[in-house]
Amino acid sequence: MTTTAAPVRTVPSAPAARHRERRPRLRTKLELAFLLGPALLLFTAFVLVPIGIAGFYSLFEWNGFGPLDDFVGFDNYKAAFTGDVFRGAIGHNLLIAALSIVVQLPLSIALALLLNRKLRGRAVVRALVFAPYVLSEAITAVIWLLMLQPGGFVDQLLRSAGLGGLVQQWLADPALVLYTLFGVITWKYIGFGIILLLAGLQAVPAELREAAALDGASAWQTTRHVVLPLLGPTIRIWIFLSVIGSLQLFDLVWIMTLGGPANASATMATYLVDHGFKRYEFGFGSAVAVILFAICFVFALLYQRFALRRDTEGALTRMAG
Repeated sequence: MTTTAAPVRTVPSAPAARHRERRPRLRTKLELAFLLGPALLLFTAFVLVPIGIAGFYSLFEWNGFGPLDDFVGFDNYKAAFTGDVFRGAIGHNLLIAALSIVVQLPLSIALALLLNRKLRGRAVVRALVFAPYVLSEAITAVIWLLMLQPGGFVDQLLRSAGLGGLVQQWLADPALVLYTLFGVITWKYIGFGIILLLAGLQAVPAELREAAALDGASAWQTTRHVVLPLLGPTIRIWIFLSVIGSLQLFDLVWIMTLGGPANASATMATYLVDHGFKRYEFGFGSAVAVILFAICFVFALLYQRFALRRDTEGALTRMAG
């Protein structure tokens, strides 16, 4: 009887094993460099570098012509924060952001819940609600500027309805112009909020509503205790986008009022353009741009830390599972 010897397994040496482990790591690094390199290059060229240039220009009193030879340090920042117009512009941005959360959010949720039901002509209504968002800011501003002129469509509509006493100088009254602009902003952007919330409602399982109904919960109780908590991540995303958009508001205000009358509707962005480009105060305008960026950046970091962190962590946990 012959016996066959078992094949001898050779154990690779330590250097060879380390070499094999190093190859996949090198391949992973090359893939990451190939995929992320172009995006990082574009981000650096069109985001980080302009921010650095603006920060450098903000340290000079410069009109855009000639060399940068009048170094003033942080005087431009001091002048901005001590100026009544700029502080008022910050207040206007914050007021628009607060009104967006207080007015637009409940209205968007109510309309999204309504349009989520099975209604006749629901698709047409959804399209009509979303249509203003598709229009550019310039077209929206021109349309509403014509409609809100004295004797324009809005005034004629109110008079024909017997509400002539409500006719106002919509864009010429300093106490009213900002709220008029907010009405136009709501008409323009509420469709985006509704579509976003409708997408969130599609992710709410119907079984949960049915279980709540079997337990005797009313429609309002189901909405309050089941639907709205599950809609929380979508609502928080909408709040983030709305606040950032309110802080950067420019197009509609600039075309409709130029920040007037008497700076009653000025925002940080219109103040920046007015001083940086119309008055050729590029150093001061760069300081305002850096301040606007810092406000948005700090808000984004804090909101991510305290509001969106649990949503992103939950998404990563579900992906890992």
